[in-house]
Amino acid sequence: MEKIDKSIIQAKLFEFALFELVRHQRTCFQPLWTVDSWVKFLIWMTLNCGLPGDQASLGLFVEALGSQLSVRMRRLFFERILEDKFIHLMADPSDSQVIVLPLNVGELPRFDQVETALNKVGLFEKVHEDRNQWDVHDGIISIPWKSSENS
Repeated sequence: MEKIDKSIIQAKLFEFALFELVRHQRTCFQPLWTVDSWVKFLIWMTLNCGLPGDQASLGLFVEALGSQLSVRMRRLFFERILEDKFIHLMADPSDSQVIVLPLNVGELPRFDQVETALNKVGLFEKVHEDRNQWDVHDGIISIPWKSSENS
């Protein structure tokens, strides 16, 4: 077995723990599926790292994370994988649409499955319910947000 660098193990453990923290805490910050929920989450993390909750500290915290880690955390914060529906939702409110990906490659989810999944995670009221506005592109369904109030 090749010698594994201890710092690589520490980095992987840190990433694992951080991403589990995001997954377990992301529903605690209301209103869900908004930029406000993301900012509240970042403020909570900033406070738990012993920094004051002011704007300068939040900026310092995000800078310390680095852009690559911040982007990955945000993506995780706004995605859900619904294995029972075979659906992967990507719903960042700063994007113009919610993206629905199939977990089984090549199997486009039925619209009723998508609607059920959106209801399950509290997204259905935030997107256009009219299925005529839902677009299918190469096995991906894109659904526009109702308004820009999420961003």
